[in-house]
Amino acid sequence: MSALYDTLRRYVDDGELPGAVALVARGVDVEEVVVGSVDADGTAPMARDSIFRIASITKPITAAALLMLVEDGVLALDSPVAKWLPELAGPSVVRTPDAAMDDVVPAARPITVEDLLSSRTGWGFPADFTLPAVQSLFEVQKDGRRLQDWPDHGTWLGLLARVPMLYQPGEAWLYGTSSDLQGILVARASGRTFPEFLAERLFEPLGMTDTAFEVPPAKRDRFTSAYAPAADGTLQLTDRPDGEWTRTPRFHSGGGGLVSTADDWLAFARLLLNSGESPSGRRLLTPTSVSRMTTNHLTAQQRDRVPLFLEGQGWGYGGQVDVTPSDPWNVPGRYGWVGGTGTTAHVIPPTGTVAILLTQVAMESPTPTRVMRDFWRCVAG
Repeated sequence: MSALYDTLRRYVDDGELPGAVALVARGVDVEEVVVGSVDADGTAPMARDSIFRIASITKPITAAALLMLVEDGVLALDSPVAKWLPELAGPSVVRTPDAAMDDVVPAARPITVEDLLSSRTGWGFPADFTLPAVQSLFEVQKDGRRLQDWPDHGTWLGLLARVPMLYQPGEAWLYGTSSDLQGILVARASGRTFPEFLAERLFEPLGMTDTAFEVPPAKRDRFTSAYAPAADGTLQLTDRPDGEWTRTPRFHSGGGGLVSTADDWLAFARLLLNSGESPSGRRLLTPTSVSRMTTNHLTAQQRDRVPLFLEGQGWGYGGQVDVTPSDPWNVPGRYGWVGGTGTTAHVIPPTGTVAILLTQVAMESPTPTRVMRDFWRCVAG
């Protein structure tokens, strides 16, 4: 952990990060590295319980929530989602991925729950952002780091339904859209709001007291500021503790809407390592559901289509699953993901390890940042 401390300290000293929190857990042993400040002005030191916008490491949590409804018998993996998402009952698909927006055919079959969970819905982002259907999707699937700009779920679904799918349901892995659809499906199928469902079924049983879609006033002294790299190498402030997360947005994003702490995500990770049982002995997921979450569901061809995102690895439900040891940290079976706000969290079942890194500086592309790779390298070493 001294190597990890030195690594993260260097990023802070060089001005690339205001601060960072890293947790590495092996069984009951948890080691922490906390460096820097909650903002670039150094107004307060970073702390282990500092709150971050976790962006896309929300996705595994959303997948777990949807699997709970499968276990409840409310829906099944092969259930067409149109029963709960009627806006998506008759989607069209572009004839070929590079076809014009009006060159479409009907979907060959309904979109299912399993399509959403495995991110093979037909909507989402491929490696090529210039395709006409992808450009149209950008008008609906906006930056998930600015959710106050998004409409309510119903309006958003209506807009999405006008965009033709890039591939037939089940045919290709595409990034992003499926996780937001999962969150909406959880809300409609459960009859609760998505925040209510998560709080009752996951956060309260696991003691994830700081995970939510907003930060209340009493906790804002622990909430970090958010930044993006500027062209001149400095950090540009994008959000303050009293900014966008002071109220719950209309759109409850299953793809990236949560704030959390390193210890809260660790509690969720331990649920997965413990085959769905909470530390208190309460079963929240079956071992079968956890296995499906953390098992690759993609073919080699589907993985190879999206090197920008997966870098040759696989995808389970809500997160990447490593299938090849292409880098020292790629342990087959390693499950987790990265967040566009500068976060990363993984569960490594073969070694019983959890590795979490939370920073405040946004990614500039889908490619993991240098600090993420250095973090993974330290954990692997």
